[in-house]
Amino acid sequence: MTKTGTTTTEPVAFPQDRTCPYHPPAAYDPLREERPLSRVTLYDGRDVWVVTGHTTARALLADSRLSSDRNRAAFPMINKRFAAVRDGRRLVLLGVDDPEHHTQRRMLVPSFTLKRATAMRPRIQETVDRLLTTMEAAGPGAELVSAFALPLPSMVICSLLGVPYDDHDFFEEQSRRLLRGPSADDSRDARDKLDGYLGELIDRKRAEPGDGLLDELIQEQLHSGGLDREQLISMATLLLVAGHETTANMISLGTFTLLRHPEQLAELRAAPELMSAAVEELLRFLSIADGLVRVATEDIEIGGTVIRADEGVLFSTSVINRDATAFPAPDALDWHRSSRHHVAFGFGIHQCLGQNLARAELEIALSTLFERFPGLRLAAPADQIPFKPGDTIQGMLELPVTW
Repeated sequence: MTKTGTTTTEPVAFPQDRTCPYHPPAAYDPLREERPLSRVTLYDGRDVWVVTGHTTARALLADSRLSSDRNRAAFPMINKRFAAVRDGRRLVLLGVDDPEHHTQRRMLVPSFTLKRATAMRPRIQETVDRLLTTMEAAGPGAELVSAFALPLPSMVICSLLGVPYDDHDFFEEQSRRLLRGPSADDSRDARDKLDGYLGELIDRKRAEPGDGLLDELIQEQLHSGGLDREQLISMATLLLVAGHETTANMISLGTFTLLRHPEQLAELRAAPELMSAAVEELLRFLSIADGLVRVATEDIEIGGTVIRADEGVLFSTSVINRDATAFPAPDALDWHRSSRHHVAFGFGIHQCLGQNLARAELEIALSTLFERFPGLRLAAPADQIPFKPGDTIQGMLELPVTW
């Protein structure tokens, strides 16, 4: 016997703000108890499914009957800002399904392989060292987001793409407005400004080629018709925003979390070879991109429940990655557990393309930061340090530290 569209409790509003920056919202406790599927209510009153069980999540994220096409009329939006930028334009990568998605992803894979990320490690290390030297000279004391967590991934993605880092103030501000602007109009305006900036950059590169990934895409895809100009702009916008926002938030929130877990930090200092495992555990524990979105294209029966065609399906990564059947004692930070099967980077065909680069940046950033500043500590009470709201990528708004 199957069930459709019902749960034992009233739907929980989704998304909600965290009460602690590194734990899922307390209001999600019913979702943890009702695994693997529950119902939640979005800002517009629409009820959708939320997936909270690890096994179920991996099965559904790999199911081609769930679509990522944001131009489908039934596709759910988790806030007004994201709804505002759904305007029917041609989408790329995260917003399209196979076979189009596979074709586009294949264009980018060579730039994001493990081998490529490994080759970039010396340059990442040089950038980290330079930023920390500047921070140390201006100290003691710093605001870590603006001094380190944000500029590092911005510099790395600019170098990879061939975007002038001199323009970082502009694109970082527009990224902020796009992801958490005060209004839908603000997010739409930010998206348009980013598109305009990258469109002009692409046009300049067509006349005067450089050696970044954008230059390669222009030469290999734009000129051949593999991508049109609108698609290339969308791809560039996605890579630029995702390439610095996610890693910046992981660095800031990862640092805060380590400082709030002194025993685990001490163990990491004593055994720096644990850093790779620590990064995986932090990715699981923090789950900064909470709320992957899909829509069913046909009926799907899973675990005795039927998800109907055109029903929205969300994946709460923060709850999925705290599933005790996959991660014993899930609310504990443990460098010795096997965390590699987390879904912090998603799963299936849309699994994060930049995960190898992100891991390299996080390992180098966190290990060097705590090596260079053995006395690093918070410069304000932890409960007074602001962090981001629940309807955007999780992280610290600012992080005052001293040493």
